[in-house]
Amino acid sequence: MTTQIADIALSPAAAARVRWIAERKGGADPALRLAVDGGGCSGFTYRFDLAESIDADDVVTETDGVKLVVDAVSIDLLRGCTVDFVDSLGGSAFRVDNPNAASGCGCGSSFAI
Repeated sequence: MTTQIADIALSPAAAARVRWIAERKGGADPALRLAVDGGGCSGFTYRFDLAESIDADDVVTETDGVKLVVDAVSIDLLRGCTVDFVDSLGGSAFRVDNPNAASGCGCGSSFAI
């Protein structure tokens, strides 16, 4: 059973980008999986993938028909975050605004609690 929560969000810009990526890969149900792994220059790193499936203990929220899927292990480190997609001169990337992070690296791909 998946859980719908309102305190993890996918921005409309991120939802549009996930939909665009999923369409190019032939995916019918666009969903972004966000997980936390140990490592990186600050202690933890964010990992993004298209969700192939949704497990029974995953936490799921939805924006504009696109799902954000978080595994049960990562949820405590991600509660309250917003996933956005930023397209700038420095490059295009998914960005996580994580209120649980005490510090992060300059590129935004790793964080510390």
